[in-house]
Amino acid sequence: MSIATFVKGWLSCVRSLTGNTRGSVAMMFGLAAIPIVALVGVAVDYSRANSTKAHLQGALDSVALMLAKEATSDTADQLQANAAKYFNALFNRPESTDAAITASYTSTGGSQLTVVATANEPTVFMGVFGKTSIPLSVTSTTKWGNSRLRVALVLDNTGSMADNGKMTALKSATKNLLVQLQSAATTNGDVYVSVVPFVKDVNMGSSSYNSSWIDWTDWEAAPSGSTPNSSIGPGDACPYGWASGYTCLNAPNGSQTSYVPSAGTYAGYICPSTARGCYNSVTVNNVIATGNRASCGTTSNCSCSGGGSNKVCTQTYYNHIWIPNDHSTWNGCVVDRGDSSAPNSGNYDTNVVSPTTSVKATLYAAEQYSSCPQAAMGLSYDWASMSSLIDNMSPAGNTNQAIGLQVGWMTLAGGGPFVAPAKDSNYTYNEIIILLTDGLNTQDRWYTNQSSIDARETITCSNIKASGITLYTIQVNTGGDPTSTLLQNCASDASKFFLLTSASDIVTTFNTIGTNLSRLYLSR
Repeated sequence: MSIATFVKGWLSCVRSLTGNTRGSVAMMFGLAAIPIVALVGVAVDYSRANSTKAHLQGALDSVALMLAKEATSDTADQLQANAAKYFNALFNRPESTDAAITASYTSTGGSQLTVVATANEPTVFMGVFGKTSIPLSVTSTTKWGNSRLRVALVLDNTGSMADNGKMTALKSATKNLLVQLQSAATTNGDVYVSVVPFVKDVNMGSSSYNSSWIDWTDWEAAPSGSTPNSSIGPGDACPYGWASGYTCLNAPNGSQTSYVPSAGTYAGYICPSTARGCYNSVTVNNVIATGNRASCGTTSNCSCSGGGSNKVCTQTYYNHIWIPNDHSTWNGCVVDRGDSSAPNSGNYDTNVVSPTTSVKATLYAAEQYSSCPQAAMGLSYDWASMSSLIDNMSPAGNTNQAIGLQVGWMTLAGGGPFVAPAKDSNYTYNEIIILLTDGLNTQDRWYTNQSSIDARETITCSNIKASGITLYTIQVNTGGDPTSTLLQNCASDASKFFLLTSASDIVTTFNTIGTNLSRLYLSR
């Protein structure tokens, strides 16, 4: 029963008793009222004291986190002075008296900071009984030195992130988060962070083109179809969809036979063979008719020779010989691990089995994607380089959350492109992945339908959580998309899924997560 309910019932009783004319009843009521009023007063005083104690604890917890950043370098006097400064700024209950704080730090058995705050809460009713105040005391202990934190940031860089200020907000939020994580670390290596911008592909860094974890099979394959312009050429670099904009001529240029028009006798585009080796052509004479009735008809670029039964009509055209682009022209983008036409039975697009040349499906397949994002950065505490990477992010391309998530996991596990720092058995490690996206899946290596891509990502999410990694998922939904069931289920628990409806929410959400991670590292 609440105090208000009790008082309301008591007053109702008072009204009924005051109407009773019998003297003995009035006398008995007067005597009974004294302890009842006293109990109500005590309850009110203790309720106020509990409210103040909760505020005192909250202020003390914040002080402990701030002091932990400097405790290892402060003298005892400096630590106490800073504790008082922070506490006085945070604890704002002017009615409380004698508020004080003490702080102590020890490195025995691991670093430990203990802060204790005390105060007196004046009473209103209990003073009648001689108790003028209620003493309050709270403690907050922060331990570290045996815990380390590793965080993978998997960030959507697709074209829709250009809308409604989302990319600008993401950059600001991520840089703020990096500052929080850097501040939480007391020594280099206590907190490592990796950054994985993703679109349909992930960029592994173009300078890695000689690495053994790259699969060049698709890159070097000639296109399928009856004519060369039926698909993109080897390496996907020329002539279609590449930023350098190679132009193919509409007719042979003089004696140069490395140009072919898009229609007619010379069907198919041929780029200059000197342009990073797209593909060459050779002249081929194709006999189309023989005998005394042979004729070119409407066939273009056709000529006949001889006569009678020896008459031959021949069409001259170009036969195309595809030449793969040199690996050094690769822009760094890779697609999902697996086979060329479908995921492999090893499900390497959903796990972190280390790439090995003996199993091609474990390798990352090179692709010259025109909307290649910034290159992923493995675990590091090079905060300046991470900040620069974030500044250079730019929105473009389609959405494949699954590859971003798999690569983010790979940065934590190590393997292939990434070297995860060795773990020290004297420490415990908290591993975190934060996945932020503003859209639903639209394209991966094999599929262009959402359900197929989601199915692959669902497996990845389950595998990540089974490995003991904590997974945060954030859906930035400024366009009225349905809430992503995939992302909800992907998160480690309901509290780790965030549905945001404005770009500004990205900043506040990252700040919330950053605070949680700091507390996780500086475990109480």
